[in-house]
Amino acid sequence: MRFWGTALVSAAVLAFLYHLYANDPQLGGFLPCPFRSITGLMCPGCGSQRAVHDLLHLRIMEAFGHNALLVLALPVLAVQWSVGRYGSLLKPLAANNIVVIGWLLVVTGWWIGRNL
Repeated sequence: MRFWGTALVSAAVLAFLYHLYANDPQLGGFLPCPFRSITGLMCPGCGSQRAVHDLLHLRIMEAFGHNALLVLALPVLAVQWSVGRYGSLLKPLAANNIVVIGWLLVVTGWWIGRNL
């Protein structure tokens, strides 16, 4: 049963990535950020769809302009996942409170900083 759940989630993610690759979010057709629609402020994820679209087209600087945190965090998260999965740790890094608090501080700082 676990295999089918993983396969279904993987297929959904791949379908969404293909949709982002084929359709530019700047041209419309995607849902706007509800937080920005209500408050006028940017959330930490604002620009992520456009950034992923640009990354899928290998336009790294344009992606950085849409959401720098996402572009910088993806390699760090990949290393964090790899160390937790294949390293000799007893538990994944994501289960370590210091790592979680560190990510919380980074995302909160990004959220505040981009709205100043």
